Amino acid sequence: EITSLLSLCGGQFSGEQEIRVNSPFWILNIPSEEMARGLMKRTVCAKSIFELWGHGKSAGELYASLKNYPTDKMLPYLQSDSTYKVHIHTFNKTLTQAQKIKKIDALEFLPFKGKVNLKNPEHVFWILEDYGMNPNDVPEEPIHLYFGRWIADGQRELIESYSVKKRHFIGNTSMDACLSFIMANHGRVKPNDIVYDPFVGTGGLLISSAHFGAYVCGTDIDYNTIHGLGKASRKNQKWRGPDENIRANLRQYGLEKYYLDALVADFSRPIWRKGMLFDAIITDPPYGIREAPRRMRSQKEAVKSVEGSTENHFFISSSYHLSDIFSDLLKFGAEYLVMGGRLVYWLPIYRPEYTEEIIPRHPCLKLISNCEQLLSSHTSRRLITMEKVKEFKDQDGNSYLLDGQYMPYRGHNSFREKYFSGVTKRIAKEEKDNQK
Repeated sequence: EITSLLSLCGGQFSGEQEIRVNSPFWILNIPSEEMARGLMKRTVCAKSIFELWGHGKSAGELYASLKNYPTDKMLPYLQSDSTYKVHIHTFNKTLTQAQKIKKIDALEFLPFKGKVNLKNPEHVFWILEDYGMNPNDVPEEPIHLYFGRWIADGQRELIESYSVKKRHFIGNTSMDACLSFIMANHGRVKPNDIVYDPFVGTGGLLISSAHFGAYVCGTDIDYNTIHGLGKASRKNQKWRGPDENIRANLRQYGLEKYYLDALVADFSRPIWRKGMLFDAIITDPPYGIREAPRRMRSQKEAVKSVEGSTENHFFISSSYHLSDIFSDLLKFGAEYLVMGGRLVYWLPIYRPEYTEEIIPRHPCLKLISNCEQLLSSHTSRRLITMEKVKEFKDQDGNSYLLDGQYMPYRGHNSFREKYFSGVTKRIAKEEKDNQK
């Protein structure tokens, strides 16, 4: 998410930057404070960002680092007519108030000239202490310390304010609000973009994109979901109400002006005019667990009718293999995304068989990121982000069949069976353990 947002703000994520996987703290080299604020206006993963004045693996190293920080960079925030406060944040440990005051007093060598104001200070400084990731083995002293000036907080309050629990219209597979915003950020959605979700469902992914100022639209094969009809997914509610639909969801958050439309359509059949139409395609295809992947075919295709017959031209539902969904999705993205546009989608994985080779590829799309979310001990889903880097030509349409990448991910078709085989084994084990 941070990498995508930095590139959206005009910055670049350097491979040399410090990424400590076993720590909640990152040190980033960002060119300007303005870019840092722009980053924090979008991120739901990062909590806060600070201008780093010093850091070290011990208090002594931290103080030495602070003494080496240029005084001319400190002074604008330490003037006598300014107010400030110092806040202490510890990860994986709780300090007493006396311990906190002692650590703050140890910074008296810094040239603070202003007055302390705990309620409404002009400048806030933070001491950040990292006590590791293991709550069962907390060290006496922190393994790393940081000191810096607070610049901005992230957008984590969006997770609560857009919570699915409070949403007007939900379904069995409505996307968690936090993940929806992460997907929009991976797609680098910005104001006036056009964002499309081909498996739109109740429109959860449209909401996060609309929040960032994009115009949104979608399609889905399920007539009842698009029109807000049929049985409700909410507990203690039998049928959906008269105003339960995608438009009402966007209206709930004051985003209705960004809603283009949602159409009942089969993604496996082309409905769009040729050309680059979308700035981002953000979607969560059905895996066959809570919702069955379906497409339409005519009765004539299903059963060869008698020659010359004029009957059996109506459409019926048939299964839509996961491998076909992904190949259609990549082909669609390659054809209908603008250059530099992004395709962001979830790919279900059976973990014991996972390798990088099963990630679907297309010559017009470059793989940007591949992030895992665990679902169970044996299954997960991976958030795949791809960017259009080459103009689509007709010969690129079925290129996935030719490059040796198609066969490995045909295994996704059996994801449902593998998922439920794991569930069945777990239930059997629990029953066996209960009998002991």
